[in-house]
Amino acid sequence: QVQLVESEGGLVQPGGSLRLSCAASGSILSINTMNWYRQAPGKGRELVASITSSGSTNYADSVKGRFTISRDNAKNTVYLQMNSLKPEDTAVYYCNADRITLATMPRLYKYDTWGQGTQVTVSS
Repeated sequence: QVQLVESEGGLVQPGGSLRLSCAASGSILSINTMNWYRQAPGKGRELVASITSSGSTNYADSVKGRFTISRDNAKNTVYLQMNSLKPEDTAVYYCNADRITLATMPRLYKYDTWGQGTQVTVSS
């Protein structure tokens, strides 16, 4: 069974840094675009950053210049390096995979897969 497992978040002081990771497990051949979303209390889920299988990235305006998304295709893992954290970055962070190609014959695909979410709290 394919699943996405995120690292633990945590409590960080304003201005601090935190790195999240999300590893896909199972019989996986490839993953196309991987994303990080977040959801703050009382708000909707927001797309934070995306990265394609070739490494092209996209960021929400609110995190540009502070967050960096990267991936290791050999490990089926995506990372989110968060620097200069602000209290408004406090949220549950979720990783997401648009399409996972399974190592099966015939070829099968799993769409819109989500991690369990991890809490990031930025507070002094």
